[in-house]
Amino acid sequence: MAEAEKPRKLDRRTRYTRQTIRDTLLELMAHKPFPRITVTEVCKLAEINRGTFYLHYLDLDDVLDDILTEMLSDTTCTIDHVLCPAGKCATYPFCDKLHSSGQYHVLFLDESVTEKLLKKLSDTCKERYVTYLMSHSLLTFQEAEAIFTFQMNGCLAVNRLLFRNRCTDWKTIQRTIDGFIKAGLEHYLLPDRE
Repeated sequence: MAEAEKPRKLDRRTRYTRQTIRDTLLELMAHKPFPRITVTEVCKLAEINRGTFYLHYLDLDDVLDDILTEMLSDTTCTIDHVLCPAGKCATYPFCDKLHSSGQYHVLFLDESVTEKLLKKLSDTCKERYVTYLMSHSLLTFQEAEAIFTFQMNGCLAVNRLLFRNRCTDWKTIQRTIDGFIKAGLEHYLLPDRE
């Protein structure tokens, strides 16, 4: 029985160590840009040795990718959120998660992370979003892709502005932006045929 418990303890310890490394990187990013942070700084602040770091991650880009993956987990694609009446099918809209958890704000304020963040968002949502637009409109792939790219970059810029200005009424702004996006998308969407 003690042997059966050992893998579970190792797994819990692994999750704890990985979370500590992620939290430490986010903490350091609050004070300096991502490219200027070193593995040595992360290890020192996290109170782990370099061997432990490299047991869990290849490099700091790998840690950042893990943070972005975690940030995007259990969030819905923008198309689900915006086109769902009363948010009925939106389990956890991305912007809600960002604004309710301050730990991710630094990712939007660090210009060097923008490209990685947009790529991760694209990897997560682009295919479904573009496919939906093309199948529900007369838009070409290039047009649907351009709308997706425009929306992702715009949402990133709005969130960055809200975080920089420490906006406390972001839900009103989110509803305004959602209405704008929805009206724009509905211009291209074909009426449902029953």
